[in-house]
Amino acid sequence: MNIENFIPVQTLCTHYQVEGSFVNELGEIGLITIHTIEKAHYIHQDQIRDIEKMIRLHHELHVNTEGIDVVFNLLQRINELQEELKQTRAWLKIVEG
Repeated sequence: MNIENFIPVQTLCTHYQVEGSFVNELGEIGLITIHTIEKAHYIHQDQIRDIEKMIRLHHELHVNTEGIDVVFNLLQRINELQEELKQTRAWLKIVEG
């Protein structure tokens, strides 16, 4: 596996000033994927945007990891419903002709 697109968890924790246990908890509940490469833990760079949101929720609003999980599940559901609404509107336009 090419680690070029991966960021070490330790670097992430230092940069964002978060505990490694917080990042591990996010991984344990499935909000992020932690990759182990040669006994070191890494996060893929594609996850950084979501991790930044999670860190802000945790630091600024004092939301625990379970709450973050709920927020992200609700946001995912909202996105799914918006996509469904978009498709329904497109279908309705076709039917109305």
